[in-house]
Amino acid sequence: MSASVTLQPNALVAVQTAVADALGIDAEEAVAEATLFGDLGAESIDLLDVLFRLERITGVKIAVADIAGLLQGGIPDEEFGDENEVVNDTGLTHLEKVLPQFDRSQLTEPLTADGVLGLFTVGNLTSLLTERTSAAAA
Repeated sequence: MSASVTLQPNALVAVQTAVADALGIDAEEAVAEATLFGDLGAESIDLLDVLFRLERITGVKIAVADIAGLLQGGIPDEEFGDENEVVNDTGLTHLEKVLPQFDRSQLTEPLTADGVLGLFTVGNLTSLLTERTSAAAA
């Protein structure tokens, strides 16, 4: 996913609907900037529900592994982070490329591997959906 992907209104509405239904919140709360796990309080099982609902709405399948692949970019674990699972410079540089909202200078503590998924937003999911939809149409 590149920072240049524009959020498509229909894709955003589909993601907001899936997120709202899965989490029991109002769709208006699922703004593009909201993180799924932090701001909206999702848990890992909720992500599966969101992706299932999104597939039912759009016909586009996105797996958790697709999100993990986007976030880690095929970089081996030992190159993405250190032995304590703290994301290193290579990992942080990749995250800045794939998550337009991510700015490492805003980190107040080391980012752990577990914390990476917490950076993922409604907008990031919308961009992934838009890319998948475009790829399927091509």
